[in-house]
Amino acid sequence: MPDIYVILFVFTAIAAIATHFIPAGEFDRVELPNGRVAIDAESFRYVEADPVGLTQFMMAVPNGLVDASVVVFFTFIIGGMFMVIRRTGVIEVAVDKLTRRFAGRSVLVIPVLMTVFAVVATLIGTQELSLVYVPVILPLMIALGFDSMTAVAVALVATTSGFTAGVLNPINTGLGQTIAQVPLWSGLGLRAVLFVCLLAVGILYTVRYAARLPDDSGKSLLSDDPAEADKRKRYRHATSDAPLQFSSRQMAAGIVALLFFAVMVWGVLSQGWFMLEMSGLFVIMGVVVGLVAGLKPGEICDGFNEGFRDVLVGAMIVGIARAVAVMLEQGQVMDTMVNGLGTLVGGFPEVLSAVGMFISQLGFNFVIPSGSGQALVTMPIMAPLSDLIGVTRQTSILAYQLGDGLSNIIFPTSGYFMATLALAGVSWDRWVRFFLPLFGIWVAIAAGFMIFAQSTQWTG
Repeated sequence: MPDIYVILFVFTAIAAIATHFIPAGEFDRVELPNGRVAIDAESFRYVEADPVGLTQFMMAVPNGLVDASVVVFFTFIIGGMFMVIRRTGVIEVAVDKLTRRFAGRSVLVIPVLMTVFAVVATLIGTQELSLVYVPVILPLMIALGFDSMTAVAVALVATTSGFTAGVLNPINTGLGQTIAQVPLWSGLGLRAVLFVCLLAVGILYTVRYAARLPDDSGKSLLSDDPAEADKRKRYRHATSDAPLQFSSRQMAAGIVALLFFAVMVWGVLSQGWFMLEMSGLFVIMGVVVGLVAGLKPGEICDGFNEGFRDVLVGAMIVGIARAVAVMLEQGQVMDTMVNGLGTLVGGFPEVLSAVGMFISQLGFNFVIPSGSGQALVTMPIMAPLSDLIGVTRQTSILAYQLGDGLSNIIFPTSGYFMATLALAGVSWDRWVRFFLPLFGIWVAIAAGFMIFAQSTQWTG
């Protein structure tokens, strides 16, 4: 498997070349009542070709880094903040206590954590919280005898299950229903069943992989990774050793850290906070927790610097992945591709129309991995198209949810996903080896739900 930089460079080059062959086109943009901007499905027109030139291609990566700057710097700040907290010793003591508590039944931690993460994602729609979950649970997973892949799976599989089903998710379900002019939160029953199916399969798959690791670390997909061996030395310890205890300053620092996380949850749920606001909060959190724990200002700065270095590659990958979409947008072919997507789906046999919508959305997510971005671009076309091909608008929304959500954790153009892997030190190709069978199962489940929705003319 080539290095991820090579893979993304090739995709960027292909996108740039494609702008010389795909006709340029554009839709008019209209502002929705909620202030978001979507396309006008009836306004597509071809425009004068403006293919990407050599200078634009040269600037693709820098422009990608600028466009994805919020995710890039969020990744840096998360890495720095958790390294500062690690230097306080709070994480090591907490992991020691949890390891002793779950000794002999460590695998039970996985379904509990995954259920919590999935419920949060299906209610508030923040898959990006995986970036917060992974650094927190990674030391615990390794201390319990699992590996970094398990930590990543617990976070990504759980949040994707919840986000995709979107029982009350404002980012995909709410926005999609608003654009398609379908009653808000209708169809909750079928989405709840979908949520249970995706999560149950995800938990079983993750537990099946993790359960064999404590007895044989050679079965880990990361067994030959030197960085993984270093993590095992850092976090594994014998439970026969004397238990670690919190000092008074560490206890106070731990309480302060929990209060900061409570503020984050409040901000996300009630104030509409996202990565920018959370980044600012985490900077302050790292400084305050470090000072309370007794770290000197210089030690806090060194902690941030070390954390920044640890996630450098992941942060760069986020920006490089964005370069693919930058090429298509600058060449003015993105709208042409969206228009072609609608034409393609309209050509499917009626019995496969709903499945065709799902597959089309699945593929398009490669270039627009943002859930809200994909809704604003594709749903204004898919919603009225569904009226013409015998698919309910509710079903077209489900197709978008499934196509967007399931592929968010396999396409390397998904910024938060690649950043999450980087935080855990898991390479993309090894994650694909782990996730691909589950992805196939999820796609089969999705196709089954799409067929059911179409055959019953599901409206919710």
